[in-house]
Amino acid sequence: MWPPYPQARSGAMSAFPDDAFVFLDPGPLVDNDLELVAPAECWIDDLLAAANHPLSVARADPEIPPLTRAQLDGFLATCPGGRQLPRYSCGGSPTYHFWMRLRPEFNPPVPMAGTISLRVGHTRDLEMYLGHIGYGVYPPARGHHYAERSCRLLLGLAVSHGLDPLWITTDPANLASRRTCERLGAVLVEIVDVPRNHMLYARGQYRKCRYRLDLNRVSPVATSPGGT
Repeated sequence: MWPPYPQARSGAMSAFPDDAFVFLDPGPLVDNDLELVAPAECWIDDLLAAANHPLSVARADPEIPPLTRAQLDGFLATCPGGRQLPRYSCGGSPTYHFWMRLRPEFNPPVPMAGTISLRVGHTRDLEMYLGHIGYGVYPPARGHHYAERSCRLLLGLAVSHGLDPLWITTDPANLASRRTCERLGAVLVEIVDVPRNHMLYARGQYRKCRYRLDLNRVSPVATSPGGT
């Protein structure tokens, strides 16, 4: 579920012209030891520390290149403040990117737990294959439900953009991600084959579980600068 840097897209066009989408200020997104922060240069060292932790390196996907400072610099140039504008000509969806910062006063094993993105739109590509939310948690930070908690922190923002229901997709073999969807209250609707011409198929993702989350039945996390 890792959000790519930057988000590559293929398929149907976005519903938003390049200059029509308005990003919203979600305010502080904090849940005790977890804080979602907008990607910025000041957090690069922390994210690289998590990505280069021995556990992260040992469990890295050999088909995914290591995360580098140059890659993150390019991502920040493309998505300033973690906000990725839609590309009408190639079907890109407007996307919010956040990094899962672990507050230092809680003595976390790594400074960053992972990353999460919220993609806005109602295209077939989003609802069938990509999903509205993409997330990834680094191995040393796993076991604390950071993916689920991060999703909950973004539910209010999703509601503000009219994303109800919210669709989350994951690989059938990714049991941890499937449990995250279930803890959120999402329901597995079906498992679909990814088209051969889709970018996900090119990455070796041939099937996707489609989970539907009805936001009118879920309570987002109440947030405050000091956590809840």
